[in-house]
Amino acid sequence: MFSYRHAFHAGNHADVLKHLTLIATLRHLMQKEGGLTLVDTHAGAGLYRLDSDFSETGGEAKDGILKLLAIKPDGDWPEALRDYMELVAGFNPDGRMRIYPGSPFVMQRLMREQARDKLKLFEMHPTDSKVLAANIAQLQAGRQIAVARQDGFEGLKAFLPPPPSASGSRRALVLIDPSYEIKSDYPKVGTCIQDSLKRFATGSYLVWYPVIPRPEAHELPRRLKTLANQAGKPWLHATLNIGRAPGTESHGLSASGMFLVNPPFTLKAQLQAALPTLVTLLGRGTGQAWAVESSS
Repeated sequence: MFSYRHAFHAGNHADVLKHLTLIATLRHLMQKEGGLTLVDTHAGAGLYRLDSDFSETGGEAKDGILKLLAIKPDGDWPEALRDYMELVAGFNPDGRMRIYPGSPFVMQRLMREQARDKLKLFEMHPTDSKVLAANIAQLQAGRQIAVARQDGFEGLKAFLPPPPSASGSRRALVLIDPSYEIKSDYPKVGTCIQDSLKRFATGSYLVWYPVIPRPEAHELPRRLKTLANQAGKPWLHATLNIGRAPGTESHGLSASGMFLVNPPFTLKAQLQAALPTLVTLLGRGTGQAWAVESSS
């Protein structure tokens, strides 16, 4: 159950899609003054060394963030992609890409102290949970950030609906991205979204999932569409496939997806601009594709 370590995959193409989408969503939500409750149900270690044994073993960042940095951003890149690149570069001020921020630190970097945004992090892996707690402790963020070694699917329930902010508003963004190492993760995600929408129907829910030849993986976005439609909530579904280089057809992940319930109305256009560029920059063989669909 605890064999999955995100450090093996940090900075890969799936992280690029996930974090680009997360940043664009947060930028929109933070245009309003009211505070946000941010929840990461499967937080991992928070920060990753790309020169560590874990990262070098898989080398997946070479087909993700490292490939993008080798090309270097220019003014013609879509805004959402440039924003993502600038945030990641901020963790490596000397210009050498050693540190990749996981979702907890992506969210922390965008949090507003004045708005009193709160971040709740859940991680069950015994090693990663300790590393996460140590990484967060260095921020000296006090009560603004809480870390718990707990099942995020269950722990999330205590924060929905979120507590009111200083202005009285209740707003929340929830990121759900388990390892999907076991098949039960797929139905758990659907159950979690269904329960969350009952508890707090106006929250923004982001689900990452791998696009792999497994029935559960193909059923998940269909299930999420049904749940969103039944709740009368808008949704957006984006996928990125960088293709497979010759000789690697049976190895590694080549595609992943993001499903959002209550997405920003600005996000569809941002992803439609960014994903074709990502396919061009990261594409490595047959099967390259991208798609963005929504309920409106």
